[in-house]
Amino acid sequence: MSLGSFKGEILSLTSFNNSISIFLNSKIKEGHTLKQIFNSILLILLFGILISITEVNAATIANDSNKVNQLIAEGNNFAEKVFDNQKALTAYNEALSISPNDYEILWRLSRTYVDIGEHLPTKTDAEKQKQLEFYEKSLDFAQKAVTANPKGAMGYTREAIANGRIALFKGVFKAPGLVKQTKADCEKAILLDRFDATAYYVLGRTHAKVMEKPGIVRWAAGLDWASMDDAIKNYEKSIELRPNFIMYRIDCARAYIEMDEYKKAREHLLKIASLPKEDEDDDVFRKDALELLDKIKDK
Repeated sequence: MSLGSFKGEILSLTSFNNSISIFLNSKIKEGHTLKQIFNSILLILLFGILISITEVNAATIANDSNKVNQLIAEGNNFAEKVFDNQKALTAYNEALSISPNDYEILWRLSRTYVDIGEHLPTKTDAEKQKQLEFYEKSLDFAQKAVTANPKGAMGYTREAIANGRIALFKGVFKAPGLVKQTKADCEKAILLDRFDATAYYVLGRTHAKVMEKPGIVRWAAGLDWASMDDAIKNYEKSIELRPNFIMYRIDCARAYIEMDEYKKAREHLLKIASLPKEDEDDDVFRKDALELLDKIKDK
């Protein structure tokens, strides 16, 4: 303790003692008994302790909140800029240990488990099972996010993505219930946030994937609501909201090619070369775009 701080403590104690002396003298003059005076002092001390505890708790909460925000920002940087999903997972998990029911952490953890899972090797049955476990973990965190904030669109969007991944893993037409839930979650997310580009994209992709099978198969699975028109409509909406995201454009272009609308497909594919990198798979998507352009060059 510095000399200045020590002097400050002495002055505080002196001031406190003087206040107590004044209080005692006033109470004695008023005719209060020593027991009454003692009880009054005790109440004052207890009140002071409660105030101190409250201030300490408030400071602790503020510090925890600052730490959580810092860890989320670090995780976001790893996930969205550096594309190091393992480090993002570490940051988000540390934030979760401080704030276990935080909606912003929970949906980001769901996103991270999918981002890791989709890049895992899948050559052996054991590797495939591990990938499924990551998707199921993603679903678990998405459901927790929805529970933490039922009015938050991103919880439903992440739930749709996790269910969609599990459905693709198992086979879309072997898990029609998951496909229907994916569609319902996307629609719920859009209802809550009409600017959720990801929800529109996933809804478009859901329509497109279901349309890969003949109508009789879709009807038998209860998935006859799917259409390429709706796929394209939702893809285009996602692009309108996030025009620089390459994945949206290349899947939209694929849908246009399926519909023999080559001019519109070409417009999206040609645009991709000038777009910035916003996803770890963008280099692959750029290559795919060039291959698709070559495929339709005479169309």
